[in-house]
Amino acid sequence: MPSNSTKLFWALLIFFICTTLFTCLSSSTSFNNKDFIFLGDAYFKNTSIILTQQASACSSSTSTSYSSGVGRAFYKYPIRFLDFSINNVASFSCKFSFRIDPSAPHCAFGDGLAFLITSNPGSVSLSDGFMGMPVSNAQDSFLAVEFDTSFNANLGDINGNHVSVDLNSVLSVASVDSLSRGIDFKSGRKMSVWIEYSHSEKMIRVWVGYFGFLRPLSPLLVSNIDISKSFKEFMHVGFSASNGRGSAVHVVDEWQFRTSGFVSSSVVVDRFTDDLEECLICLSGDSSMALALGGFVVSVMCVIAFLRLYFVCMRNRKRDVALKSSEGQVSRFQRFQRLQANKIPKRLSLTEIRSATKGFNRKRIIGAGASAVVYEGLLPSLGSVAVKRFSEVKRTSALYNRFTNEFGTMVGCRRHKNLVQLLGWCCERNELVLVYEYMPNGSLNRILHSRTRATKLLTWERRVHIVLGISSALAYLHEECEKQIIHRDLKTSNIMLDDDFSPKLGDFGLAEVYEHSPKARDVTLPAGTMGYLAPEYVYSGIPSVNTDVYSFGVVALEIATGRRPVNDDGTVLTDWMWDVWEKRNLMAAADPTLMGNFNRVEMERIFLVGLSCVHPNQERRPSMIEVARMLKGEAPLRKLPASKPTVRIRALSENSEDMRQPNEGLDGTPWSTPGTHLSKN
Repeated sequence: MPSNSTKLFWALLIFFICTTLFTCLSSSTSFNNKDFIFLGDAYFKNTSIILTQQASACSSSTSTSYSSGVGRAFYKYPIRFLDFSINNVASFSCKFSFRIDPSAPHCAFGDGLAFLITSNPGSVSLSDGFMGMPVSNAQDSFLAVEFDTSFNANLGDINGNHVSVDLNSVLSVASVDSLSRGIDFKSGRKMSVWIEYSHSEKMIRVWVGYFGFLRPLSPLLVSNIDISKSFKEFMHVGFSASNGRGSAVHVVDEWQFRTSGFVSSSVVVDRFTDDLEECLICLSGDSSMALALGGFVVSVMCVIAFLRLYFVCMRNRKRDVALKSSEGQVSRFQRFQRLQANKIPKRLSLTEIRSATKGFNRKRIIGAGASAVVYEGLLPSLGSVAVKRFSEVKRTSALYNRFTNEFGTMVGCRRHKNLVQLLGWCCERNELVLVYEYMPNGSLNRILHSRTRATKLLTWERRVHIVLGISSALAYLHEECEKQIIHRDLKTSNIMLDDDFSPKLGDFGLAEVYEHSPKARDVTLPAGTMGYLAPEYVYSGIPSVNTDVYSFGVVALEIATGRRPVNDDGTVLTDWMWDVWEKRNLMAAADPTLMGNFNRVEMERIFLVGLSCVHPNQERRPSMIEVARMLKGEAPLRKLPASKPTVRIRALSENSEDMRQPNEGLDGTPWSTPGTHLSKN
């Protein structure tokens, strides 16, 4: 084992090498304002290109100067797209991120932002809705991909939130409604964009997603375009934006651009991979050019490398001390420290995953659902793990979205002891895999409803601990995360138990992420499991924190009673509990397998809190923060009605004015709804 002085020496040496490398890269490949041409309101700030500025007042008429809110930024040197000597045309790949921040109050949004390739960077239109793009004429040519935030019927806009492709005219050749794919350019959130043009196919493809997520499986827009008939030999590449009569700040951050196709007669598009470790600096070659605002990124990478080495040294030192003091036994706390040493999930190769699961051996399956199978695995670097393999047979865009949704949610909001920790991931060939920490006691559902002696392991003390843990996790997701997360599929089979029966909430495949206190929710098809769904969610399709609170109430009642949400005879747990409450005989609902070994005060508290959570009127339900405090005895319990309240809910279906009871399905059966993503497990 190397000494601490040796480790420090190597750490300093690596840091010195990284610093030297950064100095070299900064002088040759990092970009600053001298590498760009700025027109109008555009300027360079830190590592970002600011295209437009905040308007002092909303414009009421079309202006005739750059001060109207037009900004453009182009790479300083023109890029070659046509090679007449070999009669060849370049293909290109582009990736960048941007955001549009609304600025002036009571003003409409600006026109939007466009990725622009043009033969004349000085040709600008100041008309509203044109985004500062070139004036159409016979001498100049341009290709633009619009991210439009204004509606102008005269330009053929489909709405005020769409993606379009323009070729030599602001009248688009193809447009797609971005809202239909869940992308809102007016949300203020950072977006990632991937653009690829293949000249062999005469096809342009555009992918758009929220920043931090992998590239969507299918492109948002696909259109046939032949640039060889329109482009000049050399073109300028950059961005354009305008505010028109509105106001917004248009910002471009990371940017990569490559061309290919001049080396040989075949055209090979250098596709960008969806790799979290992807470098944002790409060195230029004979057939490729890379643009990146990357000096900052390189320095961050060096610091991360140094810190990782430092933490490895500290971890090894702690491990040595632990081995000496406990005769080689590593405590559970130290194992947790080891898992937390690297907060970023590790990218694993498919070879490592196959080795860990013995080739996805069926004997290693520990769980299965509609979209994935979970295997027990063993990785040298992580120890025992749970490997979640998304169905290979059912590889669809919906499945891919579920994978990326779960991955993004777990990476973005994972610092809580009652959330299952994501340790690694794999996206290789046709495999989508997430690697989680291993939970020795499996799911709460398996033990709670076991017909063997396993149920006896769930003592009352452990049940109380589980209820408190999950309430704390949900309060964290709803109120304490940077973004508000709605789980949408809370149930006992998604609550895992570690070796001490501490609960860990998992399976975020259906989760939705929002800004805090959003004004409105998107209408979706209800997703989840029968018996756990709030009545208003079944009929409106609008998830909220209140629908999560309802699901938690069902889980709490399920833990206390030992009954399933929907019994084999069709009895719904919540209806049964309201009947028990009406008779004022709550203790009769306690799980008989406990054989009376429980604290009556705690049992009554869980019953009353659970009933408060499953109140048919969502406005009468407590928040998860209040729920957690009530369960701990830190807040007074809510007063319940004498019997189950009747709340009438309007079903959201076309041409339907029916009013239905919250516990009556569309076909008259409890908790059923057509055309939804419901499961019975």
